[in-house]
Amino acid sequence: MKGNKRKIWAAGIAGILVASVGLVSNPAIAAPKKVTINFFTFTSVPDHVKDLQAMVAAFEKKNPTIRINVQSASYADYFTKLKTRVAGNQTPDTFELNYENFVTYASAGTLLDFNKVSAKDKTFKKSSYYGKAYDVFSANGKQYGVPSSFSTVVLYYNKDLFKAAGVATPTSSWDWSDEAAAAAALKAKLPEGTYADFQPTQFWEFYKVLGQAGGKFLSPDKKKALFNKQPGINALNWLVSKTANGYTPTKAQMGTLDDGAMFKAGKIAMYHTGIWMFDAFKDLPFGWDIVVEPGGVTPGNHFFANAVVASAKTKNADAAWKWARFMTSDPAAVKIRLAAAWEIPAISDKSALSIYLSKTPPANRAAVFEALKNPITPPVIRQQNEMQDTVNAWLEKALNGTVSVTEALNSAASAVNAILAKE
Repeated sequence: MKGNKRKIWAAGIAGILVASVGLVSNPAIAAPKKVTINFFTFTSVPDHVKDLQAMVAAFEKKNPTIRINVQSASYADYFTKLKTRVAGNQTPDTFELNYENFVTYASAGTLLDFNKVSAKDKTFKKSSYYGKAYDVFSANGKQYGVPSSFSTVVLYYNKDLFKAAGVATPTSSWDWSDEAAAAAALKAKLPEGTYADFQPTQFWEFYKVLGQAGGKFLSPDKKKALFNKQPGINALNWLVSKTANGYTPTKAQMGTLDDGAMFKAGKIAMYHTGIWMFDAFKDLPFGWDIVVEPGGVTPGNHFFANAVVASAKTKNADAAWKWARFMTSDPAAVKIRLAAAWEIPAISDKSALSIYLSKTPPANRAAVFEALKNPITPPVIRQQNEMQDTVNAWLEKALNGTVSVTEALNSAASAVNAILAKE
């Protein structure tokens, strides 16, 4: 009897071994399924194509069954192409959205709710992301995106021009009156063709300056424009006064140069622009640094964020989630982004971000995180482009003096209210 048991046991083991060998030798059974995820990007073009390639290589090494097929377009063309692809039922598996365009796609049902797949990811922690950046990509309890980067606008200044003019350089305690006083002092000393300040009068600056003035762009229910009230009048007067007083150059005075080129040429002493210009300015032949922007009645700074999202129709939701999470928060991807100064990864790990703070120029990179303490997010509706174009048209008229500031804002508000009524 014992001998028979040994034979049966041995036969069983042999059968298992044969079956195991069969599984290994039969690719149709053993080979794990490989999938390809399309990823449509605009933030990598043109300066960070190689950085994205490095991220993809790191991801595919870690996830050998998933291939990332990168497709790209410039920012100028991206959203037109994305809209066409969505309309043609060719939405990429994963793609990038900035916060300003997020609401349009989320409300249209285009995006995958990541909560459905992240719940199965036992290693995922929402706390690994910077809270504000993560939360803005949710709606109605659904998480439609994971933030890849965030950025802000700061005040750049040319140290050499300040020194030559004998004017004290900006500090983090400045408000609008300090900036105006410095601009007046600089203008009196700077040579012709060199300007004290640059801050354009347009939608992207106006909504932020409005927040600094203590105002709101839209009502909480987004059914009414509020920017034509007194804080809005104060905000637009502040912007328009810079050009009216000769601190900010007109388009005619700029000629063929854009604002970035003018700062590079040493033609602007104070310059309001984004932290994405750090790399472009790293080799300037003069000293420069940054501070947090001066506030009005309250501190306030731009908050821009980009996210990786997925198509609601993707057939590979789990793989799409793995890529989205890797690109936005994996240590390997974070290291690549920081080394390339590709904006700031939207993570909460301060030790990882220390790499960013240690790089120069500018010396005062801590101002970036100071600015993020008082974020002002853009007003966003489904008809975003129509709203922006409408407001810009009336701001331009106020800047040119063809209508008063009050008339411009009242007219813009009426037009925006008509847009909101169609939402």
